[in-house]
Amino acid sequence: MSVALVAAFMTLLDVSIVNVALPSIRNDLHLSSGELQWVLSGYALTFGLLLVPAGRFGDARGRRDVFIAGLAVFTLASAAAGLATGPLWLIVARLVQGAAAGVVNPQVSGLIQQLFEPRERGRPFGLLGATIGVSTAVGPLLGGLLIQIFGAEQGWRWIFYINLPIGVLAILLGWRWIPALPRAERARESLDPMGVALLGTGVLLLLLPLVQEREWHGQAKWFLIVAAVAVLAGFVAWERRYGRRRTPVVDLELFRVRSYALGALIGMLYFAGFTTIFFIYTLYLQNGLHYTALEAGLAVTPFAVGSAAASALGGRIVNRYGRPLVALGLVVVAIGLAATEGVLHFVPGREAGWAAALPLLVAGLGSGLVISPNQALTLEQVPVRRAGSAGAVLQTGQRIGTALGIAAVGAVFFNRLAHNGGDWGLAFRAALLVTIGFVLVALVAAVSDVTVARRRRREAPVGAGTQPIGG
Repeated sequence: MSVALVAAFMTLLDVSIVNVALPSIRNDLHLSSGELQWVLSGYALTFGLLLVPAGRFGDARGRRDVFIAGLAVFTLASAAAGLATGPLWLIVARLVQGAAAGVVNPQVSGLIQQLFEPRERGRPFGLLGATIGVSTAVGPLLGGLLIQIFGAEQGWRWIFYINLPIGVLAILLGWRWIPALPRAERARESLDPMGVALLGTGVLLLLLPLVQEREWHGQAKWFLIVAAVAVLAGFVAWERRYGRRRTPVVDLELFRVRSYALGALIGMLYFAGFTTIFFIYTLYLQNGLHYTALEAGLAVTPFAVGSAAASALGGRIVNRYGRPLVALGLVVVAIGLAATEGVLHFVPGREAGWAAALPLLVAGLGSGLVISPNQALTLEQVPVRRAGSAGAVLQTGQRIGTALGIAAVGAVFFNRLAHNGGDWGLAFRAALLVTIGFVLVALVAAVSDVTVARRRRREAPVGAGTQPIGG
């Protein structure tokens, strides 16, 4: 678990650590705004594309080998990114990095399912939730610290170089400690190449207009979403047909389980709000309040601290409280973000970032009660033989949510900035309202799950239990 969580931390860190380094990268390599966007969003794009097929492959052929292969490619791509001498080189390295991260991460949730009994999974999922929350929130701080130490010209390269010793150590220890799947148990069935192709095409068509929302002008780009819906509908039809004879890349029966379907929806909506906080907040702090990269990273640290502390607690108590714990966490996040909105309204100037520390700490505490408990509850009834692909579908929804959130929140942020005379504070507060909106919609989904579960418990005959899929 230590090796798996370190690898997850490293790959998820690279989603957010680049944010504070973008000005340095732009100045050193002379990137255009479009090229800079691809450095940032290309990683998320290929990350999302590889999650499901990699999860399915790990389920069938063994998670250890897939985990180590993905980690090796990620480490090499990190070295290539740090050595980049031009825009194209850096963009290709980031695309490969993201694809490798998409191979590694489904194996982590799959290993938790494989190594722990259902009632024991709360704690490791709590640690995974803490890893997700802290890696996303601490990225700007670590990036700012490296730039402060090594300077603007070399600091951004060390953001990638730092992955090299960690990656090599994780590969060696993973090979030694992670159990291999015996050859006799490896499935030799088809890996559903048509399903993989349809799903990959659909996700690509869905994500492209979202990640390129600010670079592709005009409304024609939104036709890609229509095409994505058509392709994904074809994917569902194919999976139903294929599933009658063989094992599909995505077991659609998973979505007939309320806890999985609603948990995936909650995760997607929450990530649409959660990750956008750091995207727009670091822009506001650096460009609007003229914070250094390190100061901007320090300003978001309270969220990371709160998230880490509450994630560990949430993993321990999720079996006792269930989905109401997730609903409580969403309420606390909404309160913390609303308080941040109020503080930034009344505290102008450079003091705003420090004044928002306490409400961001509260929001972080709530976040820790959302991510890990929701992940544990969502995968609770999934059989181990489907753990990798089920976790990958969950993470794909989170990546789609992140892209959707950044597109929606970013559109509001930059639109307000363009029409209010460059008032960064006003633009940030307007965008923060959209973030709060995503959190509240996730809360509605969580409350509906709690309500339905309570009604079913009242109506269920005495002694009735829940049967896992495939059980």
